[in-house]
Amino acid sequence: MTRNSVVVLGENRLAQELIALARAHGWEASAAAGAASVGAAVPLVVDAGAGDLHRKKANVEQLDAVLGASSVIVTSCLSACVTEQASGAVKNPARVVGFATFRPLKERKLVEVAGGLRSAETAIRAAEDFFKALGKETVRVKDAAGLTFPRILSLIINEAARALEEGVAAADEIDLAMRLGVNYPKGPLRWGDEIGLDEVLAVLEGLLRETGDDRYRPAPLLKKMVAAGFVGETAGKGFYSYRDGEEPT
Repeated sequence: MTRNSVVVLGENRLAQELIALARAHGWEASAAAGAASVGAAVPLVVDAGAGDLHRKKANVEQLDAVLGASSVIVTSCLSACVTEQASGAVKNPARVVGFATFRPLKERKLVEVAGGLRSAETAIRAAEDFFKALGKETVRVKDAAGLTFPRILSLIINEAARALEEGVAAADEIDLAMRLGVNYPKGPLRWGDEIGLDEVLAVLEGLLRETGDDRYRPAPLLKKMVAAGFVGETAGKGFYSYRDGEEPT
């Protein structure tokens, strides 16, 4: 493996976008079906999956067991903080760093990076260097589920889902009100479909579990839609219906 090598875990669109962007910037980037299949010589592994805390911890533990001592693990913090993910059976928590962003990656100028309570400065810098090499700005934020902008945006999408569920307005009316009323670049429901409602739900559930604060409780409609597989653009249905080459309806 070369110094500019990265393996990406995750079956979501963000993982695919990370691989494509890394390759476009000269990195040797590949996907791995699971943590156990990653080779020991890989210098950097990114777990881009949202997942729940149990799955995220299992991935970090497996990666920690198979990787060489100098390898760095960068894991998505959408559903759980990096300190929790790097706890328990992880023998080398200093090499584990958190990050958060939402897809589509091409629209994101910034990626948030968070060190856990036991993350080493060298590991945090390695994560920052990787994202900067992809043409992104980075900012260090406090370790928490969802970090900063994914947390705030998920709350806005959740409130829009509640408004829809309560019959305040139709989906397109809610989105129009937010675009024209407060100059949002996209309506929150359309935005949620683009991100993936499963990832929005992961942030909310992670915050609710972490804080116990009821303001993070997901709207029942949002939970039902994810359970039904209506997670947005990638599924062809979310708050809107999607067909190839047509505007969402």
